[in-house]
Amino acid sequence: MSVLFDQSSGSYYGQHHQQQQQQQSPNSDNLQFYQSEYPDPSSGHYGATLRQPAHHPGTTMSPAQELGYAGYHQPGSHMNSQPISWLAAFGTGALEGDQPLLEELGINFGHIKTKSFTVLNPLRPIDKHIMDDTDLAGPLLFCLLFGGFLLLSGKHHFGYIYGVAVVGCTVLYLILNLMSPQGVDIPRTASVLGYCMLPLVMLSCVSTLVSLNDRQGYILSILAIVWCTYSSSGFFTTVLGMNNQRFLVAYPVGLFYGCFALMTVF
Repeated sequence: MSVLFDQSSGSYYGQHHQQQQQQQSPNSDNLQFYQSEYPDPSSGHYGATLRQPAHHPGTTMSPAQELGYAGYHQPGSHMNSQPISWLAAFGTGALEGDQPLLEELGINFGHIKTKSFTVLNPLRPIDKHIMDDTDLAGPLLFCLLFGGFLLLSGKHHFGYIYGVAVVGCTVLYLILNLMSPQGVDIPRTASVLGYCMLPLVMLSCVSTLVSLNDRQGYILSILAIVWCTYSSSGFFTTVLGMNNQRFLVAYPVGLFYGCFALMTVF
């Protein structure tokens, strides 16, 4: 009896166990386990994804490249070998073909230097293409220096400087377009008048040291006006092809610079 009981009980429990496995087998097929992409916290590298890149036949990658491909970078490695600093904004930049910031703003110190030396040496021959690149950075700088030197000498004339500059540039723009068949735009007119204002800027610098309301000051003011007028008339006649009308151009230009000389003396 014991043998029969053991066999029957064993067969009974064996059949019952097989039925449980058959009932659980459909559910077990639907269970899918995915490997977690989070790193082990004990390793100390948080945020590093240890995914393995797909290897193609015929390609080999070093362990450092594989780590870089997976998003992990070693402490001593850099994405870009070129140094990046705030000075790069004023240079060529880290990107190939990227223009410097000053060039995008229209500021070229090389052109400012060339035009300034041309004004300081009025006997030097003027290139007729010197004003092809019209920039107002130099004229604005000279106007600010002129007003700043007058301010240091106790004369607050920024409003007069702005008013005379705007009205004078507009009037001379109209006169030059009536006299020249080629014509000229107002930014180029303002650029020439502003660059040729450099002798008056030096006169305003002298006014911070000595008073110009005397005979010597009057002589220096007249020399500065002649210097500015000669330089600007040379620019206009060379660029616009008006060599036979230089004295006609010099007359309104001389009146324009005379207003700034009066601000410096009085």
